[in-house]
Amino acid sequence: MKRGRVLHITQGEYAVSDCPETMITTVLGSCVASCFWDPVSGLGGMNHILLPDGRGGDLISKSHGTNAMELLINALLRRGAERERLKAKLFGGARMIAGLSDIGEANSVFVEEFCHRENIPCVASSLRGDAGRRIQFWPVTGKARQQTLMNVSEIPEVAPPPVETKTSGSEVELF
Repeated sequence: MKRGRVLHITQGEYAVSDCPETMITTVLGSCVASCFWDPVSGLGGMNHILLPDGRGGDLISKSHGTNAMELLINALLRRGAERERLKAKLFGGARMIAGLSDIGEANSVFVEEFCHRENIPCVASSLRGDAGRRIQFWPVTGKARQQTLMNVSEIPEVAPPPVETKTSGSEVELF
C-alpha cells in the first residue's frame, strides 16, 4: 500500500494539494480551520486561523481572518479550482478556558459569516464546544476526519512526586 504525504499546518498557515495521496492535518483549540475543495477539479486546501478580523485600526489585526481565507481561496483558484464550485467544511472554535473571553466563538462566527457572505456552501461543520480537535483532510475528495481531544479542565489533578532534599555540600539546588 502506498503511503501518502502528510502536510501539517499550524497557526496562520495553509496548504493546498491536488494529490490523491495527500492528507492535510492540524490541531485546533479556539482556532478554526476551513477546509475548501472543488470536487470537479479535485483540488482542495485547509487554513488555520488564529484570530478573526480585528476591531482595531491596525492593518494586521484586521487581516487575520479575511486574509487567511483569501490566501487559501486564491491559492486554489491559481491552481485551477473554480470559486463557484468550492465547498467548505469548518472545524474548531472551542472555548478552551472558561471565564476568559471566548475567542473560539468569535472565530466560529467569523468563518460561518465569511462562507455565507462569499456564497461558499458549508456542507459540514464541527464548531464550538469545549474540547480541542485533531483534523485530517483529504483535499482531492473533501473527506475530513476529526478526533476530539480531552479538554484541559477534564484532566485529573495529580499531586507531583515528593522532592527529595539533599544536604550534601557538593549539590546545587535550582529553583
